[in-house]
Amino acid sequence: MKPDPFVRIANSRDLVGHGPFALSASGVDVALVRTGAGWRAFQGLCPHQGALLGEGEIEGDRLVCRNHRWRFSLDSGRRDGGPECLASCPAVERDGAIFVDVSTLKGAPRRAAPTRSLDDLPGPRPLPLVGNLHQLDPTRVHLILQAWAEQYGPIYKLKMGPRRAVAISDPHMIDEMLRARPETFRRSANMDRIISEIGIKGVFNAEGDAWRPQRKLSVAALAQRHLRQLYPCIGTVAARLKRRWERSAEAGEPLDFVEELKRFTVDVTMLIAFGYDVNTVEQADDVIQRELEIIFPAVNRRLFALFPIWRIVRSPSDRRLERALRNVRAWLSGLVDNARAGLQADPDRAHRPSNFLEAMLAAVDEEGKPFADDVIMSNLMTMLLAGEDTTANTLAWAVHHLCDSPEWVAEIRREADEMVGPVDVAENIDVANGLARAGAVANETMRLRPVAPVGLFDANVDAALGDLRIPAGTTVVILPRVPALDQKNFVQPLAFRPQRWMEHHPGAHEVSANAPFGSGPRMCPGRSLALLEMKTFLSMLYKSFDVDRVGRPEDVTELFGFTMSPVGLKVRLRPRPAR
Repeated sequence: MKPDPFVRIANSRDLVGHGPFALSASGVDVALVRTGAGWRAFQGLCPHQGALLGEGEIEGDRLVCRNHRWRFSLDSGRRDGGPECLASCPAVERDGAIFVDVSTLKGAPRRAAPTRSLDDLPGPRPLPLVGNLHQLDPTRVHLILQAWAEQYGPIYKLKMGPRRAVAISDPHMIDEMLRARPETFRRSANMDRIISEIGIKGVFNAEGDAWRPQRKLSVAALAQRHLRQLYPCIGTVAARLKRRWERSAEAGEPLDFVEELKRFTVDVTMLIAFGYDVNTVEQADDVIQRELEIIFPAVNRRLFALFPIWRIVRSPSDRRLERALRNVRAWLSGLVDNARAGLQADPDRAHRPSNFLEAMLAAVDEEGKPFADDVIMSNLMTMLLAGEDTTANTLAWAVHHLCDSPEWVAEIRREADEMVGPVDVAENIDVANGLARAGAVANETMRLRPVAPVGLFDANVDAALGDLRIPAGTTVVILPRVPALDQKNFVQPLAFRPQRWMEHHPGAHEVSANAPFGSGPRMCPGRSLALLEMKTFLSMLYKSFDVDRVGRPEDVTELFGFTMSPVGLKVRLRPRPAR
């Protein structure tokens, strides 16, 4: 008698609505949906860039990927407008549980055995014990690693202290590695240890079973359908920023634009994720922002340090970091207490949480238990830090490039005048999402100036990338900007050409060579929010102001501090002349 191939995947009572539901059976990702004809189970990863299809949406009879909006028929699995077709597998309901047979989804084509080892690779000469860490200035590490890629090629070896590492800038190998997370590759153990030391063990650095339920809540909070209800928060903050800048323009004051933009992104994140109006835009003393500015650079210094001296002796900078973390945690604890009180006063809100914080407090983990307080705090810290830094830096780089691209300033203005109309800020999410020229500027900025130009991962098991053997424990350093600046992938790769991202401009680029939000199951859940913020902001700024950079273009330099930010970017705003 053959064994039953069906594997229990979920309890029916836990699956509310039509889905899709991101589930896993025998290590295989599955997207489960409830249809009029019963349960349907499809391959769990989108064939485009490997995003989890269970994080998408159901629109009519279509399953829609949340990242690039690819649409698949729930009946056939075929993609609208393309040849791709999702593989499906049998799904049945028995005694209040859902079972699937994923054996048909495991038939990936067999690949040739890898032929190269790390010993076969070129690379910079390491020193005993410290490896190549003495050569990696933490503030310029991305530039150093990119220079080595130019010298040694798209795959080279190095040593991070005593640990062996391989740096890859081949776009296909990068995509292959990211798609193999979290089972085959994970975030680097050193990064996890350093981030965990400061009390953060959230969705960013969680792995295995701890990651999935936290990821589910993060994705739900930032889903397109949720953003539709919360878009007015973005509009409110953008309007406040315009009023703030009108006063600066009248006074002729130069602005440190990165700091200005962090006010915008912190306020949006707090409103959308926590339901709290911190309003740093209109406050004279933005205490929380000052504390946040200390954390990322301190983490980055530790990540590339020759020796973890902070574990033995606390320096003044270590004590500043500890104070900043205490202050931010105390502030967030107050928000948690208020949210808990609100849920106790109105228990029905637990079934319809209005933001990420309420969802975290109301949710349970895989064992049906509430999330521990340290997990909740870790995810609040992750959401706040990621929401502040990445989008603010991208927008600052966009403004830097637009200072030298008057033709694209004119394009953004023409689009804003036509679509936004007489008001200052796009009135709803449909208008904001439709700002294609502002979106093209954002995409081109992320290609030239990705705020995450370096990624650090470890192999969980013996693995392979292309024809290269990767022993378990090897650190894999990915350099996603290198292929984005390669003329094989982009026409005039060093030029700022947003037109390459317009739909009517085919053949201008190789999409797979540029993935600023990553790919695979752990693709950044904040992608939709970030693009929405960028489009709204750029439209508001250039609709209302002329923007002049103070100083020369070469005075603005790249600083790596966990994310890549522009240093020396100051601008002066002038009211846009009456039309």
